Amino acid sequence: MTEYPETVLTKDKKGKIEVRNLISRGQFVTYDYREPKTFKTVGKKKICLKDEEGKITEYFIIPLKTSNRSLLISDESENKKRKIWNDKTKKEEELWKT
Repeated sequence: MTEYPETVLTKDKKGKIEVRNLISRGQFVTYDYREPKTFKTVGKKKICLKDEEGKITEYFIIPLKTSNRSLLISDESENKKRKIWNDKTKKEEELWKT
């Protein structure tokens, strides 16, 4: 089992620990949630969008039964400073690079 920094860990609604894992980055950040012991995906993804003024909008990506279709659910929780795990570099990173 890889030890992950506390800053990249989160708890789901049931209290289960998950790792925020970077998928891609640009004018957006996409990440998924992984099981810390096996690093298998738990099936959840999130996309964070930043506008020109720096306002961040976050959405959970919910896959639909129809292939290549997903539903976006707005995440209205506070935009906290959070970090994500980059599996390519094996390091934690800021959500937004400056």
